[in-house]
Parts: sequence; C-alpha cells; structure tokens
Amino acid sequence: MKSDFSKYFLGANSAEGFVSHFGDSFDCFDGWRGIIIKGGPGTGKSSFMKYITAKAVDAGYEVELCPCSSDPDSLDGIIIKDIKTVVLDGTSPHVVEPVYPGASEEIINLGEFWNGEKLRAAADQIIYVTKQNKKLHKTASAYISAAGELVYDNLKLSQQFTNLKKAEQFATKMASRLIPKNKKYAPKEWVRFIGGVTPKGVIAYSDTVDKFYKNVIVIDDKYGGASNEIMTAVRKVALTRGYEIISLKNPFLPSKIMDHILIPELSLAFVREYEYMHFEDTHRRIHARRFTDVNLMRSVRGRMLFNRRTARELLLGAIQTLAQAKQVHDKMEKYYIDAMDFDAIARYAEKKADDILMHNA
Repeated sequence: MKSDFSKYFLGANSAEGFVSHFGDSFDCFDGWRGIIIKGGPGTGKSSFMKYITAKAVDAGYEVELCPCSSDPDSLDGIIIKDIKTVVLDGTSPHVVEPVYPGASEEIINLGEFWNGEKLRAAADQIIYVTKQNKKLHKTASAYISAAGELVYDNLKLSQQFTNLKKAEQFATKMASRLIPKNKKYAPKEWVRFIGGVTPKGVIAYSDTVDKFYKNVIVIDDKYGGASNEIMTAVRKVALTRGYEIISLKNPFLPSKIMDHILIPELSLAFVREYEYMHFEDTHRRIHARRFTDVNLMRSVRGRMLFNRRTARELLLGAIQTLAQAKQVHDKMEKYYIDAMDFDAIARYAEKKADDILMHNA
C-alpha cells in the first residue's frame, strides 16, 4: 500500500469536550456518498477501511486517511475525493446517522458477523470494561479542559498586546496577492484537524502540509493571538474568491482558534507553528512578534510561562489517562474479536470494496 497519505483527524479530544466533524465530512448536495460503518470495538471497522484504501490506491485513486484520536494506529475514516466517497466509523463518540438513507448514505452493519451468544455470555465483563473506559475518558477530558483554560488565558493575554487590526490588514493584503479569483467560483469549506491529544501524545500531522503543498506560509505564533486573526482573514479572502478550502481548527480550543487554512487547488497553505506543531524549515516564515508589543508583554511573562508549564503537565496527565483508557479498550475489543467471523467479513469486504469504488467512477 502507498506509504504517503494526507492525514486528518475528524474529531478532537478538546478543552470543549469531544468535537466531531464526522457528519460534515461529505456533502450530500454535491454528489457525495457516505458509507457509515456500525459495530462494536474490535469488529473490524478499521481493517475494513484499510482494505478499501489498498483497493482504491491500486485503482489509482488518492485517499486521505482519518486516524482515530483514541488510537492513531486505527482508522476512523477514509476520504476518496476522486469518487466523492467517505467511509466512516459511525459509532460513539462520533456517532453518524444517515440523513438521506439509501440516497446519499449507506449503513454497513458489522454486527451481522458476530456471534451474539458469545457476547451475551460475556455481558457482565463487557459492561464493566465499557464503564471503566468511559470513566477514564471523562478524567482525561477534565485534564484537557483545565489545560484549555490556561491556553485560552494565554491567548487572551497575547491578544491584549497584539495589533489585531495590523495583523488582519497584513493577512488580507498577502492573501489577495497569493489567491487569484477563481473562474469556476465554487467556494466550499471542509473543517478538520491535523493535530490532536492521543494516547501516544500530542500528534501533529504536519506532513499533510509539508509533502502535499508547494507554497507554504508559516506564521510562527506561540500563543495564537496574531495567527488566529491572520487565518480568519485568509479564510475570508479564499472563500470570497471562490475556492474550496480546508480549515484546520486548533485541537485544544476549536471554537476559538483556527490554526491553518489549506487551498488544495492552488497547492497553497497558511499554517501556524507553535509548541505542538512544527513544519519544514524551507517554508517562508512570518513571526508574530511583528504584530506584538513585546516590551509591554513582558509585564505578564511570568503568568504566561506558568500557564504554559501547567498546561503541559495537565496534557501529560490527559495523555497518560488516555493510554490507560486504550488498554481498557483493548480488553473490551478482545470479547468482540473472539465473537467475530472475520473470514466472512473478508469475503464481504472484497465484494463491497468493488461496489464502493465503482461509485461515480
């Protein structure tokens, strides 16, 4: 299978709770098809998507991978733009239900391939580990929420000493120069993440930009005050000029900070670099200091450093707790794995993959 893929999270373990963009990862009104997979943990949802990915790559299609924020080695979704098709894990915590069943979406129920008697016999154990898993996720969420308060405090402090108007004017002028008017005029916005808090740490899929975009403008901004204003202005220009864009939210504060704007048609990316997100050194860089009164900002330096250190410790606690939740989840998966007919699933996947890849081909 091809080793280089664009990777995005469709959901984030954020300070605002689990934020999902699974349901808006495809557009029913623009010929998209959503394949929604249902089934318990360990029932083969991720393996099913990996099989379709391999078949799609063999057929010459470009596939975007959407790893699971609770287990980055597992897939929560794949996006095949060439045939306007997404395949999604539609189970909790990112439940997806069809809005136009049969017309635009289809449900695949892998529960058809399990042995119900085996699962019922293990009901007490399954319920116990499921509750354990939920408790651990709740604890991790509390850590991330507390860290988010400190990240937000630093954001507000940095904005106090940032000339937001100057940043907005700079961004508008820069974007207007780099983004020509699109003759097709088909504005559209997809919202995703390329960073996330996971059991393996804070993961950043910077390769999605470094490997797949030729022109990259990096805003070096530790706290996000200037870059958020810049990304908001870039987003406005790109949509006004008629482009399809990918808006990448901040995984800690998704409702408050936009980290990056990608314009695939132009191979143009505007990205923010900070502690948890780094890009190749060859890209053009703009430092947020040019919009900030650094001297005045020194008056709150101690508070901001305390916030950063404490937020880092809280995130470490969240990561460790998510790792414990993953261990519990693995126990939960074992009950389902033992009850599944994977040979039957493999035969079904081979037939279903052909059906999915023929759509709009």
